[in-house]
Amino acid sequence: MSLRFGLIGYGLWGRHHARAIAQAPGATLAAIACRTPETAAAATRDFPGVPVHLDYRALLARGDVDAVDVVVPNALHAEVGVAALEAGKDVLLEKPLAPTLEGCDRLIAAARRTGRILTVGHELRLSHQWGAIKTLIDTGDLGDVTSAVMTLFRFPYRAGSGGWRYEAGQIGSWILEELVHHFDLLLWYFVRYGGPIGVSAVGHGRRGDPAMSDGVACTLRFPGGRYAVVTLSLTGFEYHLTAEVVGTEGAVRGWWSGGLDRTREAAFELKVRRAGAAAPETIPLASSGELFELEEQLRRVVPAFRERRAIVSAEEARRAVAVCLAAEQSMRDGREVPVAPC
Repeated sequence: MSLRFGLIGYGLWGRHHARAIAQAPGATLAAIACRTPETAAAATRDFPGVPVHLDYRALLARGDVDAVDVVVPNALHAEVGVAALEAGKDVLLEKPLAPTLEGCDRLIAAARRTGRILTVGHELRLSHQWGAIKTLIDTGDLGDVTSAVMTLFRFPYRAGSGGWRYEAGQIGSWILEELVHHFDLLLWYFVRYGGPIGVSAVGHGRRGDPAMSDGVACTLRFPGGRYAVVTLSLTGFEYHLTAEVVGTEGAVRGWWSGGLDRTREAAFELKVRRAGAAAPETIPLASSGELFELEEQLRRVVPAFRERRAIVSAEEARRAVAVCLAAEQSMRDGREVPVAPC
């Protein structure tokens, strides 16, 4: 039997989620909930025959919805996610888990209380490119990992429906909007060494607000002298992401460049010098990019829900949020902020 999905949120990325659900084997797009009449009209036009609601609670009350994909502004994640879990639905929730640790904890408690599955949309882990770095680490091709550097240089953010992406009260921060992906990858890459013990960050705040910084440089300090550096530039052009991971025996470097973050027409590469090798090799990649990874996520979430497991657990996603909040605090205070074990 097909797993029947309700989609809550039909903005730009919500529309990509809708197509990914419709294409995923074993999934059916059963209903859509929108915030405005305009997006409701677009959903009806794009998916004729699929019921469209202007109140997400009406979607949650439907008996023909098994699972919910939540793609709404960050400030609504806890409210909508908890309501969906309490309505007896399994939930795929866009990152970040929530913009506050209190919101994260509400979601985790609701999933435990209801026995429903909550998985978080850190789909970069499913990338042929960024996921391959984790494989190289785990197989020992780099030796003992000592450092990592990730850089994101991109065009400014779109305003989003009603301008929510430029309101700290709705988004939490621009660190939570996108660097949460990269912090999640780094925590995943370094997991065998333990979580970061300190976070230092500087940034150029929009209108003096560190949470809305156009440029951020952040250092994560891990046990044993290991470190990772993450930078964000929101006043650039196109979309360019690089990742470099260095170990005692080898190193890997990947890059991705496209006109937009959501393009399928991008250039990318992944090179590694493995332990014992004198020269680097290029790892073949069939595809890379957020649209491919989103589609892979929906393909995987169907069997994951049926097997009663998360792809990325809420507990893991909470750790990435904690690092984001530590980076914000560091920018405000001008000091390194310790990160408590999660």
